Amino acid sequence: MFKRKILSKLEAWKRDERHKPLILRGARQVGKTTVVNEFGSQFDNYLYFNLEMNESVRLFEMDIPLNDLVNMLFASSGKSQREGSTLIFIDEIQNSPKTIALLRYFYEQRPDLYVIAAGSLLENLVDVNVSFPVGRVMYMALRPCSFYEFLGAIGKTNLLAVLSQKPEYTVVFHEQLMHHFNQYTIIGGMPEAVQRYAETQDIVAIEDVYETLVQAYKDDSEKYVRGNKLTEVVRFILSYGWGFSGETITLGNFANSGYKSREVGEAFRLLEKAMILELVYPVSSTQMPIIPETKRMPKLIWFDTGLVNYQAGIRKEIIGSTDMVDSWRGHLAEQITAQELLSIEDRVGQHRSFWARPNNGAEVDFIFTHNSRLYPIEVKSGTNARLRSLHVFMDNSNIDTAIRVWSNPYSVDKVMTPNGKEYRLINLPFYLIGNLHQVLDEVL
Repeated sequence: MFKRKILSKLEAWKRDERHKPLILRGARQVGKTTVVNEFGSQFDNYLYFNLEMNESVRLFEMDIPLNDLVNMLFASSGKSQREGSTLIFIDEIQNSPKTIALLRYFYEQRPDLYVIAAGSLLENLVDVNVSFPVGRVMYMALRPCSFYEFLGAIGKTNLLAVLSQKPEYTVVFHEQLMHHFNQYTIIGGMPEAVQRYAETQDIVAIEDVYETLVQAYKDDSEKYVRGNKLTEVVRFILSYGWGFSGETITLGNFANSGYKSREVGEAFRLLEKAMILELVYPVSSTQMPIIPETKRMPKLIWFDTGLVNYQAGIRKEIIGSTDMVDSWRGHLAEQITAQELLSIEDRVGQHRSFWARPNNGAEVDFIFTHNSRLYPIEVKSGTNARLRSLHVFMDNSNIDTAIRVWSNPYSVDKVMTPNGKEYRLINLPFYLIGNLHQVLDEVL
């Protein structure tokens, strides 16, 4: 199995003397269990429990002192406790609200132990009044593989070394990097799909992986929701919503479904909690703080571009495309850009926004925050004269730097708006999105 970058974050958590129990969040099948099992090899003692197993639930829900429970955990695993560090991994913890509440006591009474809990439906428990140990746990998000992780998986360590250098050094390797980024855009970041492709180099051979994943999400809909009507709406979105990726949507009668705005909105919110999709809302301000305007129409962004391509039936169009920005009406380019921007962060609840001026038609694809400053991002090819919305944004802000994501090599231009404002435009190839913080540090 290939290495995930979150391992370095987990190692930093291990080194922290004041570590709290860690709740690892992420959609099903993004690799949470695999990552923690690999991380467990760094401990003298590693105990794994899956609370989908009734015997494990009964074990954690025993009414005994915590120290006695820890002894029982070792005994039930058939392991003797060795001197040194101990990691306890509680998988699918959402199946036992009592175990969730128990995390606070691990923090208060046994700070010598390292505890990780995972579960793809955890946040839905908030709706049923489960008591989370606020302030006594920390959260970390695991998302589908980034482009950099994809390169590592397919053995392109030489290109990873190039990407770690100054951005201008990538120009010589541009065609190679774009070739592999296009592969990544087709395949997506689901670990099983990436691993299968790394082994076979066959894009067609991974179609059954996507089919199995989508069916599993549909089967999970009963776990996401309570009530037959809402289950029906969730299943509809999981069947037909992929084709609206990157589009601004209306909730009422979404995809000609006939469902009401309230029903669709609730279904989308539940799928957001499961980290399967995100509704990206517009902002109209050009300065901090960024406050999403949730009364306006959002853009729909799914969590993985490979699943979008498969479910929307657009894989052949991408394979034959010469410029990703022109593929699938440009929505695919926005989808993959959004996915890469989100992969930069490991915080739970991290959201993206786009800028749209009310009653004007000007719209900038994304807003990015770096060192407490805003930077507009346009996903667009072509000449600087075509950046009409970006010019409007810059004219109405005190910002002097903007970003264009495109399929051409890296460069930095001086650009002037029709109103005479000069600003710096970073032309960022898709494969450098994951390095955006470092690029901005280099340029500014």
